Amino acid sequence: MQENTWLVAFIVPAFLLFVGLEYWLAKKSGKANLFNYASSVSNISIGIAERLLNLFITGSFYALYVYLHKHFALFSIPNHWSIWVLLLLATDFVWYWYHRLGHEINLLWGAHIVHHQSEEFNYTVSARITTIQAVVRNLFWCILPIVGFDPLMVITILVVHGAYSFFTHTQVIGKLGWIEKIFITPSHHGVHHASNEKYLNKNYGDIFVFWDKLFGTFQKEEEKPIYGLTHPLKSHSFLWQHFHYYFELAEACRRSGSIVQSFKIIFGKPEQLDQHIRADIEKSLLAEKRSFHMTSRFRWYITLQVIVALGGLFFFTLYFNEWSVAEKWLGASLLLITLINCGALLEQQQWVYAVEVVRALLVCSLIAFEQQSFGFLGVSLLVVLMVSTLDSVEETYYRWLYKQ
Repeated sequence: MQENTWLVAFIVPAFLLFVGLEYWLAKKSGKANLFNYASSVSNISIGIAERLLNLFITGSFYALYVYLHKHFALFSIPNHWSIWVLLLLATDFVWYWYHRLGHEINLLWGAHIVHHQSEEFNYTVSARITTIQAVVRNLFWCILPIVGFDPLMVITILVVHGAYSFFTHTQVIGKLGWIEKIFITPSHHGVHHASNEKYLNKNYGDIFVFWDKLFGTFQKEEEKPIYGLTHPLKSHSFLWQHFHYYFELAEACRRSGSIVQSFKIIFGKPEQLDQHIRADIEKSLLAEKRSFHMTSRFRWYITLQVIVALGGLFFFTLYFNEWSVAEKWLGASLLLITLINCGALLEQQQWVYAVEVVRALLVCSLIAFEQQSFGFLGVSLLVVLMVSTLDSVEETYYRWLYKQ
């Protein structure tokens, strides 16, 4: 599987192509408001992190599927065209229950909630998948090789499955008539992403609509969907978006004062969690936002970082198998710190300058490692640390960043 990472790399330009096409169509039809700058940056940043970290674990899951199929397969299922159809149905069935349980169990919702935080609904939202969610999803799909499906067939179908779900995250495609009686469409999935009361916990299917109809969770689009969470996060922090719900669960368990009650909280339903907890911990853990006008310079600075991160992800994926372990971790750390920086800038966090310094140190380390020059490493790190501690440099940075 690792030999095919060059194919995975081209997901990046394909994603940008379709996002660009969607934006062009939205703008042409007078619906440019379907995109929000800060939200789009957050969505793409989360997607980059998931694609990046998945490079380190995807091969492991394929190996796990092979192991499970070899030692625990219940049936010997042949590779026949009819089996591909059966596998697609089985994959979508497993997805339905993975997805539904992801909304009904707090521990799983903590991984999936990130996908629902955006108050927009467009192709960038499809990228809001965390590595934690990807791990949970792959664990559910372990049932497929155990049943007896060939692991390579499973991986192939999962690629098709993932590609289809990308195209259901858009508002530029309206209702599709008879197709909606068979397949999950953008209209159906838009209902799933909505916070309207009648739309909550509906339309869990990914490709086929009949699972929702069979298990009583189908809802067609009627009133205009209001996208996002019932209690909006109101934060574009890369780190907070990923981990806030686990902080909320930890605080709820602490307040419960009981192991039994904590267990019920962790495996209970999200709607049963005290909704005041988030506001309480945000006061203690998040800095208060300052009034800030996003200048064109500020916007272009963040945009440049996102473009560099996307390019970095493309080449990181393309040459992943040729890099040493140290190069992989340095490169991944550099990309992740860039994504954290984008979120911190959008939130006007006070520690953005420190993040810039860490990024500069990582760049020097990566260059030194590539050149195998420890002398350059020592000198460059010393220079960065000395320059970064000068008050005038930090003041110039903030003045350049926030002034017109």
